Amino acid sequence: MHALLIVIRIVALVYLGLCGVLFFFQRSFIYFPQPGSGDGGGTTIKLPTATERVLVSTRPNEGPRALIYFGGNAEDVSLSLPSLSVGFPDSAIYLLHYRGYGGSSGRPSEKALFADALTLFDDVHVKHADVEIVGRSLGSGIAVYIASVRPVTRLVLVTPFDSLQELAAAQFPYLPVRWLLLDKFESWKYAPHVTAPTQIIAAEHDEIIPRASSVLLQSRFKGGLASFQVVAGTGHNTISESARYMPLLQGASL
Repeated sequence: MHALLIVIRIVALVYLGLCGVLFFFQRSFIYFPQPGSGDGGGTTIKLPTATERVLVSTRPNEGPRALIYFGGNAEDVSLSLPSLSVGFPDSAIYLLHYRGYGGSSGRPSEKALFADALTLFDDVHVKHADVEIVGRSLGSGIAVYIASVRPVTRLVLVTPFDSLQELAAAQFPYLPVRWLLLDKFESWKYAPHVTAPTQIIAAEHDEIIPRASSVLLQSRFKGGLASFQVVAGTGHNTISESARYMPLLQGASL
C-alpha cells in the first residue's frame, strides 16, 4: 500500500510538472517568430502604437481599395508582398509583422495581436474606404475578430480553424488545456458577428488544421455568408503555391 502511494505521488508530480511546462512555455508552442528577410520589397512603416515598435510591410497605392494580410505563426509576411501586389494591383497592401516578428519589438499574445490589428485597420480605413482582409492559419483568428468589430468589405480565411483552444486540446488530450491556455483564438465566438462576404480556402491535405475544424467554422457564420473552397493536392504550407490560390484570394469561385 505504501509503495502504491509513492507511485501515485510520483505520477501526480509528473503530471503537474507537465501542466506547468505547458502553462509557462505555451506561447513557444504557438508562436514561431521569423526575422524579416526584406526580400519582398515594398515599404516598411511603423504602426502608431504607444507601447511597442510594430512594423508593417506595405505597397502604397492611391484610391479607395486596400488589403490587409495577417500571416501564419511561422511566416515572414513580407515574402507575400510581391504576389499580393500583382494579384491586387488596384489596392494598397498592408502586411502586419506580429510582435517579435520581422523587426517588431515585444512578444506576441492574442490580446496584443488583436490590439495591433485593430490599430492597423483603423489607420488604413482612414485612407481607404474599401478594406479587404486576408488571414492565413493563425492569422485567420485575428482576421475573424477584426471583421466582427470593424466594417470590412470582404474577408478571406486561408486554412482557418474554429478554435485554437480545441486544436490544442486535441494535441494534448490528457492535459487540462482548456484551463491552461491563455491565447484561445476562439473564431467561433466572433464569426456570427461578421457581416462581410467571407471566403474560406482549405488545403486538401492539411496536416496542421483538420478539415473538420474549417468546416465547423463555416457553420458559425450567418447562413450563406461564407463560401468554402478546397485547393486540391496542397498541404497547409503549400497551398499558396497552387495556381488556384491567387484567383481564390481575388474572389473567383472555381
